[in-house]
Amino acid sequence: MSSQSPDPHGSSRNPQLSGIQILFASILAIGLLLAINFSGRIAAGQRIQRDRQALEAEIATLEAEQAVLQQDLEFARSDQYVEAWARSEGKMIREGEVLVVPVPAGAPLPTPSPTLAPIPVAGLEEESVIEPWRVWWALFFDTDPPF
Repeated sequence: MSSQSPDPHGSSRNPQLSGIQILFASILAIGLLLAINFSGRIAAGQRIQRDRQALEAEIATLEAEQAVLQQDLEFARSDQYVEAWARSEGKMIREGEVLVVPVPAGAPLPTPSPTLAPIPVAGLEEESVIEPWRVWWALFFDTDPPF
């Protein structure tokens, strides 16, 4: 007769979880969640630190640019700037100086522009002063003004 003898340790086919195993599994799960949370915070902190360093570098660059612009502004407000502009771009000279404009070799010399003679308007005397609007009227309509 073959009979099945009971297990001396009292285990059966469906083992049950003990309280210590449940406690260990819950501690392990909480520890895993905390590790994931901390690693996410560490990664976020590193990103924030990189962003902070990038912003500090940009601030330093902008402050240097501001200092240069401030110096340019102070120079633009000075008498030296006004004199430099007047001599270079304004083509102005001081009393007693002569302005010399160099002409490149081989460049054609500028031809003098013809002087314009006053246009006689019909019905007006030559000795009278011609008003500019009458000249324009004559140029556009080839007639005397109606009034």
